Amino acid sequence: MAALDIDRAKTFLEIIHSGNFLKAADRLHVTQTTVSARIRTLEEELGRKLFERRREGAVLTPAGREFERFAQSFVQVWERARLQLRMPPGRTSIVAIGGELSLWNPLLLDWLVWMKENRPATAIHVKVGLPDQLVEQLRTGVLDLAVLYAPKLVPGFKVELIKEEELVLVTSEPQDEDATNYVHVDWGPQLSVDHVLGSGGTSEPGLLVGLAPLGLSYILRVGGTGYFRMGAVRPHLEEGRLRLVPDAPKFTYPAYAVYSEATDARAEVQEALTGLKAIAR
Repeated sequence: MAALDIDRAKTFLEIIHSGNFLKAADRLHVTQTTVSARIRTLEEELGRKLFERRREGAVLTPAGREFERFAQSFVQVWERARLQLRMPPGRTSIVAIGGELSLWNPLLLDWLVWMKENRPATAIHVKVGLPDQLVEQLRTGVLDLAVLYAPKLVPGFKVELIKEEELVLVTSEPQDEDATNYVHVDWGPQLSVDHVLGSGGTSEPGLLVGLAPLGLSYILRVGGTGYFRMGAVRPHLEEGRLRLVPDAPKFTYPAYAVYSEATDARAEVQEALTGLKAIAR
């Protein structure tokens, strides 16, 4: 597998993911001319046209749709080989897992401890990132498994429920929450601003943040009110630094494991899933 061949396959998949040649070039940190040259060479080698360039972007031809699954497997096998060759001495298997930042404490931290105690011969590669980044790393084989709150459905990948989190409204205020001190965390479209504000009784958020740990740390430092995972706020409730807002609605926020159908049969991936489910219980 020459590096150039891998680059062509990755470029082909990136065009599919981003929708056009220009965005693919930006994401790959190369020029659009380079992207076009890689695809042209690939088409010449295969003897088939892979994309039709249209006003709305790059559209796969029937040959391109057929080649997609081979390119996907090609890149994933290459990344798996690279990972396997870096396996430390004394380990018999390796698994690469990624998760959203909000999920690392306590779920995935507890999972790492579980793996050390129950699967000590398995080497682990860990990545923390944004959902789109993690899905991209799954797609290219960098990750075997990702734990996400609201994963997008990707062809060739399985999605499995791991845990149903509960989002609760907490406050550091001695009295009912103040709208000016409300911190709105972006939990995604399933928990919209209007929904939270209408349910929580506030009229306007004083602060909007896209990262739950940041919002929680802010409230613990300067005070305020907001929706957070029960698992994250429980220690602060027990210490008395926060309290639950009486009669405020609670929301279910499930976390899912996403993994490729091609890795489903691998023992280390199944062991990782077993550990995640054990910790979630």
